[in-house]
Amino acid sequence: MTYFEYQKKQRFFAQIAGNSEKIGAQELQEIGANDIEIGYRGAYFNADQATLYKINYTSRIITRVLAPIDIFSCPNTDVLYDKAIQIPWEEFFGLDQTFAIYANINIKSSQIYHSKYASLKLKDAIVDRFRDRKGKRPNVDTNRPDVVFNLYIQNDEATISLDTSGESLHKRGYRLDSGEAPIQETVAAAILRLSEWQGENTIYDPMCGSGTLLCEALMKYCRIPAGYLRGNYGFKNLPDFDKDLWQKVKNSCDAKIRKLEPGLIKGSDISSEMIKIARRNCARLPYGDSIILSVKPFQKIKSLQDMTIVVNPPFGVRMSKKELLKKLYTEFSKGLKAKAQKSKVLIYCGKPELLDYIWMREDWKRDMVNGGLEGKLVQYRVY
Repeated sequence: MTYFEYQKKQRFFAQIAGNSEKIGAQELQEIGANDIEIGYRGAYFNADQATLYKINYTSRIITRVLAPIDIFSCPNTDVLYDKAIQIPWEEFFGLDQTFAIYANINIKSSQIYHSKYASLKLKDAIVDRFRDRKGKRPNVDTNRPDVVFNLYIQNDEATISLDTSGESLHKRGYRLDSGEAPIQETVAAAILRLSEWQGENTIYDPMCGSGTLLCEALMKYCRIPAGYLRGNYGFKNLPDFDKDLWQKVKNSCDAKIRKLEPGLIKGSDISSEMIKIARRNCARLPYGDSIILSVKPFQKIKSLQDMTIVVNPPFGVRMSKKELLKKLYTEFSKGLKAKAQKSKVLIYCGKPELLDYIWMREDWKRDMVNGGLEGKLVQYRVY
């Protein structure tokens, strides 16, 4: 049996959305990883098999976990092919499975500068090895592959990894439908972590849309693993995958799930259609039916006093006129000052300039990436 790079060192890389690397590293430590080192858009860490499974199953902030298969000097694509064809790919998947390759190259420090061509050369090496040994080649599927490999080249050094998450960990499985410009699940989880809310008071989203912030609040409070609804993981393709250990880890995490306290999580939206979608999404999760949802504009909410308020207001996708957006943010600001005494308010906006119309003193603000969108998260307190 071949020993691959991740087996020799038990070192992995967690991909994390931009500006969330620090809290992602904190979460890794809490789950059980060690020797954590923050890098660009992620963190390196050490973990045994059980911890690797647990990170994939429970992490709310991380998007992918990569297990290095091989690391080698790679000044050109010919070397890439020659090295890659020597890797025993048949130990990771079979002819009846599909695969995909995602490549990322630091062109400032590499003589290879075309990621698509590098990905193609790696694909050729994989299928040629199968063809030489099995007489047939596996198929590529970029939409729903069974196995995902990652190629990263920096300083003329190539790292080929297996994606132990399979598909992005932000895909929890509860969001059957969404409105326009939804907040990504991992970003919503990061917002809740930064709010420091632990269930000490009611959490309310007055513009809840499809309910992502509410679902993440539910999962956080009820200790529902982030991967509770996911059916598959890439780590099952690792040659040393331990099915019994994985089941033990999963059962241990699921046993910690607790009930939702009545009235603890609430949301509302002006759109009845969005509330229908939010109800369907929330109902996918344990105790999701206990989240209180209502159809009403935020102006009609009687009180938001002594709560934790989290909200991702419209910022231009659902509302096309700039003056309407200004009015919305101004009225929301006035409503908070009038109704949200003793409350903590966290607002994430994909167009940070709109936050100029929130006329309250901020506690702090930070940049946060939602998908490919550079937004800003701001916390306020209403006294």
